[in-house]
Amino acid sequence: MPVTSVRRAHQPDGGGPRLRPPAHRVSPRAIAHWAIEYLLLWGLGLGLAWGVAAWIDDADWDGLPGWMIERVWWLPFLIGVAGVLMVTVAPVWRYRVHRWEVSSDVVYTRTGWFSREWLLVPVSRIQTVDTEQGWLERMLGLATIEVNTASHAGSSEVAGLPVAVATRLAEDLARRAHDLRDDAT
Repeated sequence: MPVTSVRRAHQPDGGGPRLRPPAHRVSPRAIAHWAIEYLLLWGLGLGLAWGVAAWIDDADWDGLPGWMIERVWWLPFLIGVAGVLMVTVAPVWRYRVHRWEVSSDVVYTRTGWFSREWLLVPVSRIQTVDTEQGWLERMLGLATIEVNTASHAGSSEVAGLPVAVATRLAEDLARRAHDLRDDAT
């Protein structure tokens, strides 16, 4: 069974493949994880925009048009507004979309924002299963599993799982993949 990846954007006509959503959501704590990540990233962007605006405002910039110098403080304001929207909307949106499921013969994930990716990875094709935990995930009791195949397109990742679920899932997938490889030889 080949690795199947179905990528599609919003289709107003309703055509194309119809896949049911995978059965399981990631942990609700993933919302906090993603929100903190976005807060750190957009906070850094806001700090840089503030610094650039202050630098341009204090310096004698003959090369820049007057209208740009007059509106230089719009830059941190716009970055701040975009950051607030990303920190408040994006994590909830991601939580609603990101799902996973493991059946007897396939790992099924759905990810994406504006376009969605459904990825079906046959258990028989799995080569490695990795469990990862960054510092923020560790603080929130979350982990990420990465299911790798020989094909880059066949690799799948499930982020935002509780540690116990991720550990149990990784062990189960590794055992089943090993058993299927032993049966094939």
